[in-house]
Amino acid sequence: AFTKFLNGEDKKEEFKEFKIVAAYPYGSKTIKSSFDRIPGYIEQVKGLGVQIVPSIAELLKKVDYVMLETNDGNLHLEQAYEVFKAGKPMFIDKPLGATLAQSIAIYQLAREYNVPIFSSSALRYVPQNQKLRKGEFGKVLGADCYSPASREKTHPDFGWYGIHGVETLFTIMGTGCVSVNRMSAEGTDVVAGLWSDGRIGTFRGLRTGKSNYGGTAFTDKSIEPVGPYQGYEVLLTEILNFFKTRVVPVSEEETLEIFTFMEASNESKRNDGKIILMEDTYRKGLAEARKLLSDLK
Repeated sequence: AFTKFLNGEDKKEEFKEFKIVAAYPYGSKTIKSSFDRIPGYIEQVKGLGVQIVPSIAELLKKVDYVMLETNDGNLHLEQAYEVFKAGKPMFIDKPLGATLAQSIAIYQLAREYNVPIFSSSALRYVPQNQKLRKGEFGKVLGADCYSPASREKTHPDFGWYGIHGVETLFTIMGTGCVSVNRMSAEGTDVVAGLWSDGRIGTFRGLRTGKSNYGGTAFTDKSIEPVGPYQGYEVLLTEILNFFKTRVVPVSEEETLEIFTFMEASNESKRNDGKIILMEDTYRKGLAEARKLLSDLK
């Protein structure tokens, strides 16, 4: 989708400074839905003038910026490490890492090599969600958000797909979640988060029935719908602005709070819906991240 926007014939004026010039296409070896699509994608992007290269090292010789689009989050830490050593600013598509620990490790490497990065779902930049974020409908008092939450055995729950709805929730509510609990059934999960200022936000992960993205936001002035998915162009605009300015649009704190929320929800599920403190979950993730970095180096 990004290549069509940047290399297509009807390219917008705002995208004129950028072009996808090279791609390294060898991502997941274990997720069938991922590797089955690669041959078709290779032919599509080659048709748009993209050179296919055999390694990330070769890719890095040809580009100024990197978009890490491997959808298997388990590979991101290793792949991002190569990019960090080359000093190239990078966007990392969701999930930043498959786990909280991997995500913490990626940010620690980014700081070590002084390379700006950010990660985001396209749902964050739906115009309605940005209006809610900026307070245009009043102060947000709470939100209930939903998205598909199909499972992938190589990723913890929500890390594969439910992250879209969780990121929508944090886009609207902001940071500050202190505790989480979760109720789970085969077709649905509902996670409730308590924020430090007393607000409550929920995420509903859908696996049966009609799937869609959206929700409801409650403000001190009105009750507003949460914006549905509206394509990738809104996200691409933010990515390119980030490349031009090196100003990170989504903070490390917020992204890691999203991953802490998801992992705390998993801990709650393992403990029959017990309320889990976010700080306890983050502390465990930090210890695991240190071991990952030790093994990587």
